[in-house]
Amino acid sequence: MPHEINKLTSKEDGQMEIKITQQQYNSLLKRREIAFEVEHTQTKGTPARLEIRKTLAETLKTNPEVVYVKRIETKAGTMLAIGEANAYDSVEQAKLVEPKYIITRNLPKEKKEAAEKPEAPKPAEKAKQPAKKEE
Repeated sequence: MPHEINKLTSKEDGQMEIKITQQQYNSLLKRREIAFEVEHTQTKGTPARLEIRKTLAETLKTNPEVVYVKRIETKAGTMLAIGEANAYDSVEQAKLVEPKYIITRNLPKEKKEAAEKPEAPKPAEKAKQPAKKEE
């Protein structure tokens, strides 16, 4: 049965403040489903997924590799973003459950480019066919 845990806050270098508004454990998918708010008055823009992911992992006392930010949305005219994230029990479980596009969005830029451009197979040479003579 899902349960709600007390609100947690984390402030990283005075740049943004993350407040976990709702948290429940999904035992079937072996993950914690988290709703959060980010106050980002110092950064001016919506913080990057990687920053949020890292700060959430510190707040939850877990590894950043098992935390996946699903969505971040800044309310117009404010410096407050709301979002959703999942924190899995293991990296293997995350790769089984989380959609590929969410995993790709949560990768660092260098790894994301490598994942998007898999090596293309070499084109097969066309078998030479004898030329037909037209009469």
